[in-house]
Amino acid sequence: MLSEGERSRLVEGDDADFYAQPRLVHHVDEGFRARLTALYREHLADGDRVVDIMSSWVSHLPEEWSGEVVGHGMNAAELDANDRLDEYWTGSFNDDPTFPLADASVDAVLCAVSVQYLQYPAEVFAEIARVLRPGGVVVVSFSNRMFVQKAVRAWRERDMDGRADLVCEYVRSTGAFDEPTVVRDRPATDPFYAVVARRP
Repeated sequence: MLSEGERSRLVEGDDADFYAQPRLVHHVDEGFRARLTALYREHLADGDRVVDIMSSWVSHLPEEWSGEVVGHGMNAAELDANDRLDEYWTGSFNDDPTFPLADASVDAVLCAVSVQYLQYPAEVFAEIARVLRPGGVVVVSFSNRMFVQKAVRAWRERDMDGRADLVCEYVRSTGAFDEPTVVRDRPATDPFYAVVARRP
């Protein structure tokens, strides 16, 4: 999916070292976060089993929504602070892209403001497709903020629409989803983008 050059980063090295210090802060503004919650409200049903990958101390889920949430991230202290998670696992998808979940075992996979760090997106999105049930949804949201030193070159060198096209290609590479939809908005200062796709 990405060439060696496209997956290169300004700062290489162990991701675990970079993410070792908990960052209990918001990485996007309030308008973005509210828009993301509204989008989740559109696509999640009560009782769904959800996986929040590359997560942190907040999952942006609607307050009134009820279901099971499995989290994944790089920092256990951040995930411990996330009161929406029922369970979680830690690790870098750049080292091991596999999910410790059964085939067709979840209803939704969410990825908020983190897709830019994937060096092997084809493998990760293949796992997303594998664990989703028929009719399940993936929602990948992003803005123009990032840890620039850890974002892959393919992301850094594109504009926002180009980044949306790139995520759509990640989705299409699996051959497992209906055609993805791109949501574009500007609810506040940070631009809001999301790619949404369902398994048929």
